[in-house]
Amino acid sequence: MSNPLSDMEKPDVIFCIGTNMTETHPVAATRLKKAIARGAKLIVADPRRIRLAEMADLYLPIRVGSDVALLLGMANVIAREGLYDMDFMAARTEDFEEFLDHAGQFTPTWAAGITGVPAADIEKAAILYGSAKPGAIFYTLGITEHICGVENVQSLCNLALMTGNLGKVGGGINPMRGQNNIQGAGDSGAIPNNYVGFQPVTDPIVRAKFEKAYGRPLDAEKGITKVTALDRCGESIFGMLIDGENTIVSDPDQQHCIHALKSLEHLVVIDIFLTETGELADVVLPAAAWAEVDGHFTNTERRIQRVRKAVDPPGEAQPDWWILSQIAKRMGMAGFDYDSPAQVFNELCELSPIYAGIDWELAASGQYQWPIPYKGHPGTPRLHETEFTNGRGKFSFTNYRDPAEVIDDAYPVWLTTGRRLESYHTRTQTSRSHGTEYLLSEETLEVHPEDVNAWGLVDGGWAEMSSRRGTVKIRVEATRRSPRGTVFASFAFPEVPINTLTGSGYDPITETAELKVCPVRIDAIDEKMY
Repeated sequence: MSNPLSDMEKPDVIFCIGTNMTETHPVAATRLKKAIARGAKLIVADPRRIRLAEMADLYLPIRVGSDVALLLGMANVIAREGLYDMDFMAARTEDFEEFLDHAGQFTPTWAAGITGVPAADIEKAAILYGSAKPGAIFYTLGITEHICGVENVQSLCNLALMTGNLGKVGGGINPMRGQNNIQGAGDSGAIPNNYVGFQPVTDPIVRAKFEKAYGRPLDAEKGITKVTALDRCGESIFGMLIDGENTIVSDPDQQHCIHALKSLEHLVVIDIFLTETGELADVVLPAAAWAEVDGHFTNTERRIQRVRKAVDPPGEAQPDWWILSQIAKRMGMAGFDYDSPAQVFNELCELSPIYAGIDWELAASGQYQWPIPYKGHPGTPRLHETEFTNGRGKFSFTNYRDPAEVIDDAYPVWLTTGRRLESYHTRTQTSRSHGTEYLLSEETLEVHPEDVNAWGLVDGGWAEMSSRRGTVKIRVEATRRSPRGTVFASFAFPEVPINTLTGSGYDPITETAELKVCPVRIDAIDEKMY
């Protein structure tokens, strides 16, 4: 997030797109509710009429996969109406005149033809956000899990750059992270192209620093993503370690994942429970759970927080850092002689410029948000207040393109996926808690009532849903949350493996799967079969 969570209470206008915040980030969403109670206007763009949409001053029922078209249409109106901040653009961006010309091509009428959102509502949304002082943008995986995920984010950044809503109290571009430490994982180098602190592996100066710290030569090439790794299983990759990830349930194209993992000569899984992925492993190493370890999380607002062990781990379970260190040492790798999580964290701080001003003890207060460039620095709650790290802000000249697969006669229905309030990710933990299991005991397919009748379905009955990759059986739930022609299901239930259906394409830059768009066919099943 560019802005702290406290800023959620301060915008004049809030634009939420591709985020079901009240279900997936319910605690943070309380701040948004406070802003609305104070008088802030809320715009919500989502294919489903989610609970957040019921709170909105303007709801944009966007067709799945058409976000870029909507955002280009809004940019067009902001440019046409002169709602841009010329002083901000002139002082802090480049190519802004060319971008204003670019936006001029994409009228609200053009955008309406692609998105299904009335042109008048696109105009209203653009004028609301363009007039806001300040305006804030919030998004989540509904923006990024597309073949054009990067372009979706770039299009949102364009709106913020046009209007000068960056570096301001109550403004910003704010991705709500999907897990509690996903930001911290990226900070720690758990991505294939960067060392800790987002330092590129291809930079020879950076690489030399890490070679000196680690005491061994390092590869000058970028690593590969999990998508590529799975494709190479059995061909150039013969062993794999999966730590805390239930690949079989969470990754797209389940049959491809199963085939890939079964093609390995050796699979090691580290987890706190025996997951569906763990059942395929040659070795399963028991990890300590979140309440059984000491360490740090870095949350969605870049806040570094200490995690303090409440209880000892059961049996042979150990912290992940210890397990990985032991494996590395047994492989003869230098630099893994850690005795405590404090040593691991302090090494991160020593090597990462954005963590340079803190250490294990200083981070205990939970008051610091990176970047913290030196000791005594108070941290940075709000990014880009006076300048952009890399110089001037760059507009992205995006264009709309269709999803990897579109509906046709064989697969005439749009499927979109997401999460539910009552379950967490693949239910590895929530399905084992009797206090939550009863709240959501099975997955359902959300279908508009008129589609239920038109397709010969029964509310509470069963349907067969098929894509070009597979078929699942699922119980039907009639609801007006889903628009006609679009259905919704989560990917949390192994018993209803929705990821059997998904996997039609990937963003070419991030290799993020297009989990939010999948053409399907819905067929009724005789109730007597179930």
